[in-house]
Amino acid sequence: MPSNPEMRASDRDRDRFAEILRDNFAQGRLNHDELNERLAAAYAARTIGDLEALTADLPEQDMYDLPIPASQPVPATRPGAEMTRYEKGLRAAWAGYATVNLITFSIWLVTVVASGSLIYPWFLWVAGPWGAVLLASTIFGTRPPGSR
Repeated sequence: MPSNPEMRASDRDRDRFAEILRDNFAQGRLNHDELNERLAAAYAARTIGDLEALTADLPEQDMYDLPIPASQPVPATRPGAEMTRYEKGLRAAWAGYATVNLITFSIWLVTVVASGSLIYPWFLWVAGPWGAVLLASTIFGTRPPGSR
């Protein structure tokens, strides 16, 4: 409902406009003398029109509270930033699996080359069960609510 400028102002109206003036002073739109003059006029105002005249040259809403316009580019996010905690944990599990199995395979390979004969591929006992469990949890694992 639009305000009637001829309507008499209440104490609550005067306090509301005084708060608007103080906020604009805090944001640097008014200096100390202007604030004092306008506050004195606000508390002496008789009508809503008198109060509105005191804030006519000030914005109704702080510009910093407004949303970013759609015409501005959205800040770029780095790849992987939208990953969930579950996906990050899964990626870390697979990275640990790959690292450990690379080390065990390298030890086995160095042993084969140093001995000159093909020895039992014991590294498969590390890779096999762990890989099966990790693969099963990746395929059938329960995802937290809200993830894909």
